[in-house]
Amino acid sequence: MDKVISWYIKNKVEKTIGNLEKNNICGLFVNNNFELREKIKQLIPDGSRVGIGDSVTLFDTGIVDLLRNGSYDFLDKYKDGITSEEKKQLYQANFSADTFLSGTSALTEHGELSNIDGNGSRVAPMIYGPAQVIIVVGVNKIVSDLAEAEKRVRNYAAPLDAKRLNKNTPCATLGYCVDCKSPERICNTFVVIKRQFTKDRIKVIIVNEQLGY
Repeated sequence: MDKVISWYIKNKVEKTIGNLEKNNICGLFVNNNFELREKIKQLIPDGSRVGIGDSVTLFDTGIVDLLRNGSYDFLDKYKDGITSEEKKQLYQANFSADTFLSGTSALTEHGELSNIDGNGSRVAPMIYGPAQVIIVVGVNKIVSDLAEAEKRVRNYAAPLDAKRLNKNTPCATLGYCVDCKSPERICNTFVVIKRQFTKDRIKVIIVNEQLGY
């Protein structure tokens, strides 16, 4: 990576982690996916009950495979042949998980997590329930503030996710948000986590990679 770009990213990450810490959120930085997986293994003890939210990032980084092959009680929402009712039960079980992992829609330099969700099954355990929440985020998702976060999600992340999920929404065709009323709309729940009551319950691992949408 170009030295000037590396310097720019380093400064942005340091500022973001500093503000996460002020918000009672633990901020961590790793250089690549290998370091990420090693960090995850350090943070999650064997035998833990582990849930996950819908996340391209967790697949891209190999975290889903790590959980499937590790010594965990993994609440695998992606397993073959799972029914809608079984998936619903896993969503409810996530609230009692020892650790819940997810990506995030955007992370601001002020140390805030901004997410837009379809049915809330991803953001709800972030807010309450699991003893530990681990958020994995690529440097590409760091934005300056909440206004930029919402703009990024509406006009980039959400259209791509709707396309990935084969949703019949305007954004999956146009590539940008028109604040639709489509029955298949995935932008229903807007959640901003500005601070944590319990210090370090949420841990944000920033990866020096371009990850997810």
